[in-house]
Amino acid sequence: MIHTLLIANRGEIACRIIRTARELGIRTIAVCSDADRNALHVREADQAVHIGPSPARESYLVGERIIAAAQATGADAIHPGYGFLSENAEFAQAVIDAGLIWVGPNPASITAMGLKDAAKALMADAGVPVTPGYMGENQEADFLAAQADEIGYPVLIKAVAGGGGKGMRKVESAADFADALASCQREAAASFGNAHVLIEKYIQRPRHIEVQVFGDRHGNIVHLFERDCSLQRRHQKVIEEAPAPGMDEETRTQLCAAAVRAAKAVDYVGAGTIEFIADASEGLRADRIWFMEMNTRLQVEHPVTEEITGVDLVEWQLRVAAGEPLPLSQEELFIDGWAMEARLYAEDPAKGFLPSIGRLDLFQPGFGGRVDTGVEQGGEVSPFYDPMIAKLIARGDDREDAREALHGMISESAVWPVKTNAAFLVRALEHPEFVAGEVDTGLIERHAEVLTATPAPSAAALSRAAMAMVPKSSHSGFRLNAPDRRMATFLLDGERVDVHLHGPGEATPAPSTLVAENGSVWRLEVFRVDGAPGGGAADGAILSPMPGRIIAVSVKAGDAVVRGQKLLTLEAMKMEHTLTAPFDGIVAELNAAAGAQVQVEALLVRIEREEA
Repeated sequence: MIHTLLIANRGEIACRIIRTARELGIRTIAVCSDADRNALHVREADQAVHIGPSPARESYLVGERIIAAAQATGADAIHPGYGFLSENAEFAQAVIDAGLIWVGPNPASITAMGLKDAAKALMADAGVPVTPGYMGENQEADFLAAQADEIGYPVLIKAVAGGGGKGMRKVESAADFADALASCQREAAASFGNAHVLIEKYIQRPRHIEVQVFGDRHGNIVHLFERDCSLQRRHQKVIEEAPAPGMDEETRTQLCAAAVRAAKAVDYVGAGTIEFIADASEGLRADRIWFMEMNTRLQVEHPVTEEITGVDLVEWQLRVAAGEPLPLSQEELFIDGWAMEARLYAEDPAKGFLPSIGRLDLFQPGFGGRVDTGVEQGGEVSPFYDPMIAKLIARGDDREDAREALHGMISESAVWPVKTNAAFLVRALEHPEFVAGEVDTGLIERHAEVLTATPAPSAAALSRAAMAMVPKSSHSGFRLNAPDRRMATFLLDGERVDVHLHGPGEATPAPSTLVAENGSVWRLEVFRVDGAPGGGAADGAILSPMPGRIIAVSVKAGDAVVRGQKLLTLEAMKMEHTLTAPFDGIVAELNAAAGAQVQVEALLVRIEREEA
């Protein structure tokens, strides 16, 4: 068994790996950047090594520093987690060349599956069905546009080296292709160092279904059944579940067998995921499910597989990396119950899901399930990394049990003042299509207005909030001769609101809710916490929502613009964010140039309304 493990990652996945390593008696080494010196994963590890400045490219993506840290601390193995260097074959080989154990697949397997076009060709040869499209070397814009025309719209542009939804664009018509291609190539180059793309036919009623596979160094490969990751926004997974709703045993058998063939085709070792896209227009059928890609690492959503199989996938990774055979055979693996996972992000659905950064003065995840997180109350959501706060995982005997448990966990979670997508997640879980298991990747886009709405909380919810804030006696928690008053932020009926509670006898602006407790009447004021979508402000001042880099400016001073028109594109927190015009008007002021770094709340554009 491994004795000392260095974790070449941060946040939630680093804490997750540390937890299992500790149970196995393995000493852990964390690495950290400037921004993470006081992070939770740093404090939970047995030892920590500082590896550079806050930007990932200067710390977590510098393989030489990570290997040096492992050697300096006596580590005999490196676990890459997910993201960062986890699917970098050169880094994996460098770890092996340094005499260290690489907790992951062979570098050759990473290379074989790392480029989507080459992987699809390999899968076709192995008898795994693949989606139709163009996967060639010609990257000329006009040629790619012609290929898209031949495939037929809508099409999907995908970075060949991509993952996590980055470098991916759906294109509805030929008129939109050039802009989408340029944006996709920029994001792919920035994220993966490779701007090459492929073109696929876009499936009209797509479901994203993936199969967890696992191999050892003794030639054994098993599957641990499927996960459904169809509930997505901008190709980013939102809620995942296992098993997949509507999956019959015959289709499951054929799908999982194809996944095992795919893993065997590259002599796979360790944890991997074979991702498929299904045309669900006539339900799930084996002849309408195609290979998309393989992720040669642990997935963010791996907990739902753990919950239905009883397997600790990180433990399996560590045992396999140490040379042990798989702990269980295929015949010993089975599905028990249902599990769902929601990704709680620091982002503001009311502003087009722009990331929200800052100190977590309040962070209390709900109860009733598993919480995987890399932050704690008093910690920071940094602008340098992915804005995920936590993964909330619930298990039940069936799908409805799991859904209700997850709904309760999210509803009882409290985060302040950083904005989150909690209300959005609650509404998604309540949506009739999701409740019925009729999920596809377009559900959120179709119902975005409903899912991001901000209805007033019910009287019952306000009463619950007020009762939680009212002191148990009329004097607890208050100064003498001072008005009784409290303030808190709650998720009420799926809406994040500020609640001000005023003591007996203190006047409040109408309307307010009256709550009786201990013979006194308390008054409750409710203030919705929201903002204008798309980065636009009511007065026309477009401010940078976070620190970042301007990568494209679509207007110039004096231009006439219409409401919703793209003004510029900001790259921040590993994603591109489009800022749009809040109303029809004229670009009166422009303070943005491509390539410029900007700080949070910097004035980028000012729009003036046209005089009537």
